Amino acid sequence: MNDAFGTVDKYVKLFGAIGAVVLATVAAMALTGHEATAFMWIRGMILFAASFLLHRYTVRAARGSDRALDRLRTLATILPIAIVGVDLVPGLCPPWYAVLQGLSALALVGVAVLTRRPALRSTRD
Repeated sequence: MNDAFGTVDKYVKLFGAIGAVVLATVAAMALTGHEATAFMWIRGMILFAASFLLHRYTVRAARGSDRALDRLRTLATILPIAIVGVDLVPGLCPPWYAVLQGLSALALVGVAVLTRRPALRSTRD
């Protein structure tokens, strides 16, 4: 994997790591008798699973797949907007959960920016 895609892959792995932290925190909260709603579990699992899909697209894009690069760009652009948008709904999730999810969105913003840079596109031509 070249340097440009290597950096993208690091951001995708950061997104996944934060997703794992979110799930571990929700589990710890549930085990200690604190609030852990079905929404928090399901959303945490979906976003953690999405990190594997994003990694797959990153690897395929690094190998030259235009389709994978397009999907990676699209998901890295839409997911942060969706994550933050849902976090802004009052009363849907506790503030700590929204902060952790917001941090994961920042990692995806990095992916969205990097996948649109000329340096990455020039490695593919």
